[in-house]
Amino acid sequence: MAKNLVIVESPAKAKTIEKFLGKDFKVASSFGHIADLPAKELGVNVDKDFTPKYIVSSDKKDLVKKLKKLAADCEIVWLASDEDREGEAIAWHLAEQLDLKKEKTKRIVFNAITKSAVQKAIDNPRTIDYDLVNAQQARRVLDRIVGYEISPILWRKVKGGASAGRVQSVAVRLIVEREDEILKFNSTNFFRVDAEFLSKEGKLVKAKLPSSLDSTEEAEEFLESNKGATFKVSNLTKKPASKSPAPPFTTSTLQQEASRKLYFNVSRTMQLAQRLYEAGLITYMRTDSVNLSNEAKNGAKEEINKAYGDKYHKERNYKGKSKGAQEAHEAIRPTDFAVHSAGADRDQIRLYELIWKRAIASQMSDAKLERTNVSISASTHDKEFTANGEIVKFEGFLKVYLEGTDDEDLEQEGLLPDLTVGDVLDSKSITATERFTRPPYRYTEASLVKKLEELGIGRPSTYAPTITTIQNRKYIEKGQDTGEERSYKQFTLVNEEVQIQELTEKTGSNKGKMIPTDVGRVVNDFLVEHFGDILDYNFTAKVEESFDNIAEGKEEWTDMMQSFYKDFHPKVKDVAENAEREVGERILGTHPESGKPISVRLGRFGAMAQIGTVEDEEKPQFASLLPSQNLSTITLEEALELFKLPRTLGEYNGHPVEVNQGRYVLMLNSTVKHLFPWKKQMIQ
Repeated sequence: MAKNLVIVESPAKAKTIEKFLGKDFKVASSFGHIADLPAKELGVNVDKDFTPKYIVSSDKKDLVKKLKKLAADCEIVWLASDEDREGEAIAWHLAEQLDLKKEKTKRIVFNAITKSAVQKAIDNPRTIDYDLVNAQQARRVLDRIVGYEISPILWRKVKGGASAGRVQSVAVRLIVEREDEILKFNSTNFFRVDAEFLSKEGKLVKAKLPSSLDSTEEAEEFLESNKGATFKVSNLTKKPASKSPAPPFTTSTLQQEASRKLYFNVSRTMQLAQRLYEAGLITYMRTDSVNLSNEAKNGAKEEINKAYGDKYHKERNYKGKSKGAQEAHEAIRPTDFAVHSAGADRDQIRLYELIWKRAIASQMSDAKLERTNVSISASTHDKEFTANGEIVKFEGFLKVYLEGTDDEDLEQEGLLPDLTVGDVLDSKSITATERFTRPPYRYTEASLVKKLEELGIGRPSTYAPTITTIQNRKYIEKGQDTGEERSYKQFTLVNEEVQIQELTEKTGSNKGKMIPTDVGRVVNDFLVEHFGDILDYNFTAKVEESFDNIAEGKEEWTDMMQSFYKDFHPKVKDVAENAEREVGERILGTHPESGKPISVRLGRFGAMAQIGTVEDEEKPQFASLLPSQNLSTITLEEALELFKLPRTLGEYNGHPVEVNQGRYVLMLNSTVKHLFPWKKQMIQ
């Protein structure tokens, strides 16, 4: 029997660590938390210091029994769960549930699963950090209370199965508010002017008018004013410039960049990073620090000098900007910079290479550039065209990596031919293209993570589960619409003649973007109206700061809970007793024949239209909204169409499928696969 038992939280991590330890060590997995709050009750004593009631779930009882026996048969138990607050809580639960004696229990942490890191941890054990445990307890208990007390109100007042969460509800609010901005946005048109000139050597010079033109008439007049003009270089400046690399990855920036460059969603990125970490290939992937250890910086330096030469190396120290960043931790980086590519499958390899490039680039020299700005005047008017170019004089970190951007309108600067002031240029073409002002962009998973981090809401471990939860709850869905055709005008001056074209383009695509559903909107509206303080961005960020203070031993977690609960609980009771039941209802108008009100609201089976009210002598009529319709935008005319029967839903195996009045009701937004339990005569 081994003298030492090492307990980690995953079998993959256990398998990797076993390679580094001798026969005196046995490595076992706890498979995550072995104890948690009960599923079917609050599990928190709100009347006595918010003491949590932790239980071992039925599926973990055999595991706990096995770990107890292993612990009893060894001399020392090493609790080696992850170094964050969740990991500390897992270690604490293990100590409690396994009845471990303090004198035979040691806590070790490492941010990379390598032989040297594990050995260093064993050489420097510590005790369980109860400040970190209490910070995790505070988050778990507060979030349990918020969800447990508000969710039943949502079931009664809004929709069965709805739920609230301190971070998830704020994330939904961000998405709903962004969608409202988009719906209210009125687009205006303008004309962007681009020009192509030829230098005396016949080389192309691309330029543009710095300011746009406001109308069709102005665009046409401007092009007419360029007929017969002589164009020349009126001003030219060349300035040296430099570009610095981005810091190595944090959890948030990894999720954003993997989305931009690899098209991974947030959950996929974290799954892959977890596997790379457990295989000993990268450091711990839940971190908000941009620090690199001296060991890492030395490893990067050695690899840069070997692969590119010493002029490409520049040691850098980064300081994080995120609120509450734990600078004692490390950024996400390879455990060995000499390994340029690694991973068990294609996606792991792609993510590893992204992490390697970002980390190695962070320790490389600035890129040296020369930026050229050219002004081009016309002899027939006083407006000037501008052309901008960029030449890379020394690649520096650009040899390895360039950070992506979320800006869909960003234009890259190109090269310009050699020009001097006074050079005459030939006009190849001048084009005025109609453009339209754009509403704010809908959130992607990555840009939502970025926004949450900017607001100080959530922490590295919460981003992925938050986004998964709001999609699983059907509060948010990924857009599928690739946009619609829009016509625009383009005027082109070529060979002293203005040509006019009517062109089309796709616009308004929401594919892959996060859009609130009707359920998400109604739940959000109810929560904002009645629990606005809980969904307030500053409040949520302040709660995160309190968790950080608890982790640092600056605040008692029970004091924080008392302060929160004394105002929260009375509010819950008041809303439960006094809030109106009907929420999210819109009155669209009246029925042209009966004069009864027509409204739309959220019903038991989803969004629906209604003619009449429950107070009428006759029962109201109901019709479900179509999948393409939603409560916030449907019109009276569209709602009236829903009540016209019979209605053809589509075809199945070449036969039309209709819905009509009868003994059975068919939801209009049901799909064909739902038809067959219904009456056969509905399929004709």
